[in-house]
Amino acid sequence: MHITVRDDYAVQAMLAIAADGGGPVKTIEMATRQNIPVTYLPPILTDLRNAELITSRQGSDGGYSLARPATDITVGDIMRAVSGPLSSIRRMPPDTVTYDGAATSLPGLWAALRHTTHQLLDSTTLHDLLHGEGSATAA
Repeated sequence: MHITVRDDYAVQAMLAIAADGGGPVKTIEMATRQNIPVTYLPPILTDLRNAELITSRQGSDGGYSLARPATDITVGDIMRAVSGPLSSIRRMPPDTVTYDGAATSLPGLWAALRHTTHQLLDSTTLHDLLHGEGSATAA
């Protein structure tokens, strides 16, 4: 599995908001707390807002807030919001790839990998990561 810079920064930004009680947190504060270049955050935050994982409010008391409790937002939700599907093979869904010859059983491996990846990312919440609980700490 390839974890992109966007995935990494998006999860860090969401954790920064969650750690601050759910927000509101300003972009510059997220960037500073997580050591993320501030120029990377606006498009990531837009994707997170479009996915309804965060809300935003302008003004001196504004910033970004979680749209739901940290217990209800998973790492899988965040990664899908900024990067799309969690797994693909040559940019195709794993269940559409076929092989010939000695590799005919390879789709079964890719399906198992996809299932395990989804299970871990979809069961690990922001709350889990902030509190060292659940499947994130068992890995």
